[in-house]
Amino acid sequence: MHYRGLETDSGAVNSLSRQQELLRNSTVCSVPVDSLVIADSPRLRGEDSEHIQMIAETDGDLPPIWVHQPSRRVIDGVHRVRAAVLRGMTDIDVRFFHGSEADVFLLSVSANIKHGLPLSQDDRVAAARRVFTTHPEWSDRMVASLTGLSPRRVAAMRSQISEGTPQPARRIGRDGRSRPVDITQGRQRAAEIISRNPAASLRQIASAAGISPATAADVRNRLDRGDLPVPQGALSEAAREKTLTTASSAGRCNEKDSAAELDLASIFDRLRRDPSLRFSETGRSLLRMFDAVRVALREQEDVLQSLPPHCRTIMAELSCGYAQRLQTFGEGLKVAQQAKAERASAG
Repeated sequence: MHYRGLETDSGAVNSLSRQQELLRNSTVCSVPVDSLVIADSPRLRGEDSEHIQMIAETDGDLPPIWVHQPSRRVIDGVHRVRAAVLRGMTDIDVRFFHGSEADVFLLSVSANIKHGLPLSQDDRVAAARRVFTTHPEWSDRMVASLTGLSPRRVAAMRSQISEGTPQPARRIGRDGRSRPVDITQGRQRAAEIISRNPAASLRQIASAAGISPATAADVRNRLDRGDLPVPQGALSEAAREKTLTTASSAGRCNEKDSAAELDLASIFDRLRRDPSLRFSETGRSLLRMFDAVRVALREQEDVLQSLPPHCRTIMAELSCGYAQRLQTFGEGLKVAQQAKAERASAG
């Protein structure tokens, strides 16, 4: 059975789990003990003689070990190999892994976190430091999942190790998705886009700024409230001044929107008193629709706060989509009215 390399798979930690599951279900083969290679162990102090003795004295067969087939290097089960030698065994059961050598160490660390004789705290720290070198693009949570350390400790270690060393601008998370390390740049770009084009959809903002639609929605909400687009404390002083200027510009746009909203309210009130609309089914339907929009706009802050977070992005897309449809509808009304006026003039 052959396995795809972990580095090219989406969600490498999840891929490690799948590789382990495949190994557990693979065919068991018997190979000579002296054909195996024991090297590059994640255990800093090497093998534990007491643990080896305990395994050797245990009744029953030894569980199959994991071996990298091309190099014959033992991935998981070094103590069982030593115990087999103490028992006088010449052969041992193995399950073969056919992936790349770069994946062998990762599998070895992952396999020895919980079962058998777990890696010590020092072993895990050393493994994390090595992963920083071999996979600098992996996120802190991803490295933490592999080594069994806390994400906070991994982040602190990376900060110490990477000081003065160039690091990737983006990191790959446990889900396989690449995300920017510095969240301020994307949010600042989004704020600039919103200030230039307040009517832009969240998808357009997200695509242009290199952020997710959910983050774009959060930036827009922050600007609407008069807040900075980046959470407090994530900006340098210079960046804070630049962002305040952008937020001020967006605030001026909001003031214009408020004046326009007052004009719309006046127009709506005038139409609502028109009998030709009040006493026709079509007129009443349109008035109900615009009244609902008017209420939603007037109470938009409460609406934003009460909406479940998972609904906000799709609700924003729905609102922008209907706004575009209504704009087309309004333009159609203008064209129809203009055509009618031209016919009356020609008659």
